[in-house]
Amino acid sequence: MTSPRTVVFDLDGTLVDTAPDLINALNFVLDREGLPPVPLQSARNMIGAGARKLIERGLELEGRTAGVEDITRLTNDFIDHYAAHIADFSRPFEGLESALDELAARGFRFAVCTNKLEWLSKLLLDQLGLSSRFSAICGADTFGVSKPDPAILRQTVARAGGQLSSAIMVGDAGPDIGVARRAGIPVIGVEFGYTDVPIADLKPDLLIGHMRDLTAAVESLMLQRKVIQVF
Repeated sequence: MTSPRTVVFDLDGTLVDTAPDLINALNFVLDREGLPPVPLQSARNMIGAGARKLIERGLELEGRTAGVEDITRLTNDFIDHYAAHIADFSRPFEGLESALDELAARGFRFAVCTNKLEWLSKLLLDQLGLSSRFSAICGADTFGVSKPDPAILRQTVARAGGQLSSAIMVGDAGPDIGVARRAGIPVIGVEFGYTDVPIADLKPDLLIGHMRDLTAAVESLMLQRKVIQVF
């Protein structure tokens, strides 16, 4: 029996436009430190490496640094505020749900592999009515490793009931490309996410500019995998 074909998604900047609520939470903690807010547009590309890194980057914009204890305190404040406002303005990217419907109808199953904490990821997807679509939702704390460590992707695929030989990654930034390459699976890059390096420069196997193009991209890469396995 063949294993289920699995599409593994990054979360922030790939499935959901979470920047407004993340940056609002960042500005909440910066304000408490007497620092000015970070503009949303300039801060979008600071997202993707977790809350601690986002706070460190926010401080760096003001020429500030902080010790481990202060970063931990700020991170805890950030998470508390963010959890309470996690879906105030965050929304799925246009065309996502239609694309998932199309792929599900073709027999694909889905998983989330993110550097966000697992419980925050589930909370967000719950509030957006998306959780039930995914066979596994795994975060940086689920297995004790984060992207681009390939262990997180391998174990996410396994938890979803799939196998790497019939899996594809979809993401918006370097950690997503890196984790896919290290795990040995193809990767689709989305051009509408958050990255300080243009996604095209990271050379994913395919690029899409809208979720309407996801189904064709996934099927194309799956076909290529099948041809390679035959030969």
